[in-house]
Formats: sequence, C-alpha cells, structure tokens
Amino acid sequence: MTAPDADRIFAALDRTWPAAEFLAKGPWTLRKGEGGGQRVSAATANQPVGEQDVLVAEEGMRGLGQRPLFMIRHQDDTLDRLLKTRGYDIVDPVAIYLSPVDTLVRELPLTAATPSWPPLAVQGEIWDTAGIGPARQAIMHRAPSPKTSMLGRTGDVPSGTAFVSVDGDIAMLHALEVAKDARRKGVGRAIMQGCANWVQLQGATWMTLAVTRANAAANALYLDLGMKEVAAYHYRRAPEGME
Repeated sequence: MTAPDADRIFAALDRTWPAAEFLAKGPWTLRKGEGGGQRVSAATANQPVGEQDVLVAEEGMRGLGQRPLFMIRHQDDTLDRLLKTRGYDIVDPVAIYLSPVDTLVRELPLTAATPSWPPLAVQGEIWDTAGIGPARQAIMHRAPSPKTSMLGRTGDVPSGTAFVSVDGDIAMLHALEVAKDARRKGVGRAIMQGCANWVQLQGATWMTLAVTRANAAANALYLDLGMKEVAAYHYRRAPEGME
C-alpha cells in the first residue's frame, strides 16, 4: 500500500477543512476565511513566484478584508525568503502526521467514543472553551461528506470531541480537543481510535492530521499511536502596518 505524497495530503486538507471560498489570482490560490482561522485564510503558490507576484497576492487578500498570510510548504523556499525580506513573521510551524487506518483501529466500549452528526451541543461547548468558536465550527458544516464528529467520554461525562472528514482513501482529523479536567485520562487516544473505526467503515485506508509543533501533548499522542510525520508547513504573516 503506497502512502499518499505531500501534495495529495495538502489537497485533502483543503477538501476536508474548506475555506468559505477559493479564488484563483495569477499564480495564487487565495482563501476567504470568514474568521475561520489561518488555514482557511492563507494564500498558496501554484507555481514559482517572484516579488511582483507577492504584491498581487497581498492586494487580493486585502481585498478580502484579510491581513496578508501565506502558507509555506516544502516547495516554497523561494517564497519563504521573499517574505522574510519583506518583514513577514513565521507563525505556527505545523507537523502533518500519517498512519494506515488499520493500525489505529481498536475495539472500544460503546461510550468511549461515539460518532455524531451533526455535533451535539456539548461538543460545541467543548470546542468553544478551546477557542474553536462558531466561525471554525461552520467549516465542519460546509465540509463534504462522509464526515462526522466524535464525542469522547470519561465514564458518563462528555470530555472530548473531534471532527473527521474523508476524501477518497484519506481521512483527515481536525479539531481534537479534550476538556481540561479530563486530560491524561486516555480520552484523546480513544477519540483517535473511534475515528479510525468510523473512517475504516467509510473505506479510508489512511488517517492524517495537522498539528502545531507547539502542542507538545498532541504531538506526543500521535507519535505514541505510531503515526509518522510526513510533511510540514508554516505561515508567514504580514507585519503590523501592512494590513
């Protein structure tokens, strides 16, 4: 079984966590985020670009009412250097993990991780508390099916949630959050395994996700589950005064 390459994974990232609108502008894909965070608001280059191209992208993002923001992937070294010279800051380096679904599948108690679509109100409350507010939760609703949320419990108490969407043979996990008082109790692990059980039924053979490197606990969990880092990216954000 051949693992998907980085380009395929980035395509799945867009499809399972979609911007409100994708706009082609010159050599760029611009994303209209509508307050949904960096991933759905960043510009990406579709070919090698120069300084004049950067000006085009900046103008386009300002036209959307967004501060210029670029996603820098493995092929974007030249763009990264251009933005550095323009004073852009590096923001939120991200690791992308991948694993065969079948290595994550486990038999679980019925209440440990329960799929639900649409998400229950208690899941929205857990996301809200973690800073994943209505604009980011709206992304889940516009993602194409098959998709579900996963509710984790500690005993009978709702204690964690996640969203997972399937794009062909790839399932992408998003927005895994565990309530503060339920951490280090295996809730995140159970949610991951519950998602794997569900996506296997949808025909997906690979599970992937993106997580900031600063989230040490999440990175440790994914490595402990046997997932491998297969790609990375970071953002370059316009400095103050260039909005």
